Amino acid sequence: MTHIELLSICSLKFNMFKYEMENKGFADTNTNIETPNDIGMAEKPLKAKKISSGRVDINVLKSKLQESESKEFKKNLFILSTLVFCLGILGIYLSL
Repeated sequence: MTHIELLSICSLKFNMFKYEMENKGFADTNTNIETPNDIGMAEKPLKAKKISSGRVDINVLKSKLQESESKEFKKNLFILSTLVFCLGILGIYLSL
C-alpha cells in the first residue's frame, strides 16, 4: 500500500466514525420529562420543627471534643505501638 492509499483509508474511517457519532443520538430523542404537580408542597418549609434559640452549653461541647480527642489519641497510640513493635521484630530478625 502506498502512503496515499493509507491516508485515504484513514480519512474514510475517520469520516465514518464522525458520521456515527453525530447520528448516534437521534434514535432516542423521545424523552418525556414530567414536571411535578405539587406546587402547594413547594411553598411549605422543608423542616417542620422550629429552630430553637442559638444557645449551646459549653460543657457539652467540651465533653464532645474530649471524647473525639480521646478516640484520636487511642488510634494514634495503637498505630505508633504497632510500628515500634514491627520495627523491633525487624531488628531482631536482621540481627540473627
